[in-house]
Amino acid sequence: MSSSANAVDEVLPFPRMFALGLQHVLVMYANAVAVPLIIGAALHLPKEQIAMLINADLFACGIATLIQTIGFGPFGIRLPIIMGVTAVSISPMLAMAAMPGVGLNGIYGAVLTGGVFGLLVAPLIKYVLRFFPAVVTGSIITMIGVSLMRVGISWAGGGAAADFGAARYLGVAGLVLLCILVVLKFGRGFVANLAVLLGIAVGYIVTIALGWTDFSGVHAQPFVRVVLPFQFGLPTFSLVPCLTMCLVMTIVFIEATGMFLAMGAMTGRPIGAKEITRGLRADSIGTLIGGLFNTFPYVSYSQNIGLVSVTGVYSRWVCVTSGVIMLFLGLVPKVAYIVASVPQCVIGGASLIMFGMVTATGIKILSTVDYAAQRHNVLVVGTSIGFGIIPIVSPNFFRIMPTVLHPIFGDPIMMTSITAVLLNACLNRTSTAAASLDAMRAAESAEAI
Repeated sequence: MSSSANAVDEVLPFPRMFALGLQHVLVMYANAVAVPLIIGAALHLPKEQIAMLINADLFACGIATLIQTIGFGPFGIRLPIIMGVTAVSISPMLAMAAMPGVGLNGIYGAVLTGGVFGLLVAPLIKYVLRFFPAVVTGSIITMIGVSLMRVGISWAGGGAAADFGAARYLGVAGLVLLCILVVLKFGRGFVANLAVLLGIAVGYIVTIALGWTDFSGVHAQPFVRVVLPFQFGLPTFSLVPCLTMCLVMTIVFIEATGMFLAMGAMTGRPIGAKEITRGLRADSIGTLIGGLFNTFPYVSYSQNIGLVSVTGVYSRWVCVTSGVIMLFLGLVPKVAYIVASVPQCVIGGASLIMFGMVTATGIKILSTVDYAAQRHNVLVVGTSIGFGIIPIVSPNFFRIMPTVLHPIFGDPIMMTSITAVLLNACLNRTSTAAASLDAMRAAESAEAI
């Protein structure tokens, strides 16, 4: 075993371990709180409830990270990995929120279903991967990014404000975008990893100075509040949202596999089917915990894997410390309330980059596709993305379809996914071994998003 592999189990002195653990939390914090902010605003929740979502998210992040890094029996890959909500789930959950009779509790029902599905599929992932080679995965993730851009553009323009598109909203969103780009251009290492968080902070400070933010409710929040299961009521279960979340979990598994392989190569620990299955089980348990504690699906964060590479510290106990810090932050509602007060245009400016990077990840995966050896791959990409664009540019295109099927034909991701999987299965006749190998290449080239 290499020295880096031995370093995975090394317990560092507490001051250094705490500092490194806090650094990991700072790197993932912006992405972690962005999902509750986006979903909460889409459902028009009051700031108090959005703050509860943020607390629950950080609390569940902490639990999921501890399970993944410490490892409990058949759960957890036992590597320095930070868990967080995946951006892949944002667009499907926004679509669920818009479905009649679904709402937040229906989303949690779908998350719980996705967690159970993940636990059942994790040992069989090698059989499922063959249906999701790079041409399919890349097409789906590209469409996820394209469909999310609608949300980002809406936020940047002011969201539901009566003066949508006003110069003040565009100016603040542009400032946030510019700050992020400047930090990414000139920042190095840890500073570059904080680009999104720093951009949001600058935009937030500007809006506070302009008097756009109301903190009058902060004093009413307790200093400590225990995160309880089902704070928004019991979950409800609807067929289409549950099926959609199962698809999301499949995509999460593909990108998580890539993260596990990358971390194994970095630390010198061999990663085989057994280790991957343990890691995917932890993802599934984390998603189940998310549904119980009013939050969302989880995956390994690539930003933190990059930070491990930058620092050269491979100890998983650093990430255990991060998990404990996140648990603590999840119990402090005053901080969550302040975060929940970020104006929509500030989040919109950051979303243009965050969601654009989702699209870029899909394109990156598609760049690995062999279009010469499999000449039908270009048809799979073009047709599946074309079908996914239909609900975006013409929402009433499939209005003649039965009402029960509207959630499928009205969802860009579902349309792209179904079309890509079916066309690939029909047009690209490859062996099981070749298809699985291609899927693993897609996983290795994907970044957690």
